[in-house]
Amino acid sequence: MLPDICQIALKEWAVTVQALAQGQQILLLRKGGIHESSQDFRVIHPEFLLYPTYEHQRADLLKPAHQPALEQLLADRPQTDTITFTHFARAEEVIEVAAQERVDDLAPHHIWTDAYAQSRLHWKPMLPLSILLLRVYRLEQPATVPYLKEYGGCTSWVEIMPRIPLGQLAPSLTDAEFQREVDAVKGSLGLVGV
Repeated sequence: MLPDICQIALKEWAVTVQALAQGQQILLLRKGGIHESSQDFRVIHPEFLLYPTYEHQRADLLKPAHQPALEQLLADRPQTDTITFTHFARAEEVIEVAAQERVDDLAPHHIWTDAYAQSRLHWKPMLPLSILLLRVYRLEQPATVPYLKEYGGCTSWVEIMPRIPLGQLAPSLTDAEFQREVDAVKGSLGLVGV
C-alpha cells in the first residue's frame, strides 16, 4: 500500500527525475553525495519524493538524444527559493555491482553517457555501485515548499518540512511495463532466473 504523505526526498538531477517520471528509465546509479554522513550510499528510506536538482547537470554527460530535455529544463528552471515535488518513488530493488562490464551492460537503460556511468562506478572505487530499481508515481497535485539552507549541499537524502501530501498517486508505468523494464535491466546484468 502506498503512503498518503512523505517527508523524505532523494536528490537527483532534474533531467533524470524527468526521465524517471516519463518512464524512460527506472534506475538510478548511486554511491552517495560528497558530503554523505556515511562512507557509502544506503537506501535508508525505501519510499521517497524525487527532489529535482540543477547543480552538476551537463549536456556532455547525457546521451545526445536527451540533451535537448536538459536545455529545456535549464531554460525553464524554477526560482531558487522554492522546491516543487511532482513525483514519488519506491525502491523496489537495490543491486550492487563492482565490475565495469556490468555498468556498461546497463547503457540501453539510462539517459547518461557511458563515460558518466563508468565515472559513478570508479568514484570511491573500493565500494560497489548501487543500482536502484524505482517504481515512480506522479503526485495528484504538485507540492511546492520553501527552500531551506538545510536542503543544500551534496547529500542524497533530505528531510522536507512540512510533510508533503501525495494524494492519489498515478504510476509512470503500468505494472506490466514496469516488470518488462525490471526484467530487461536484470537481463542485461545476467540476473534473470537467479
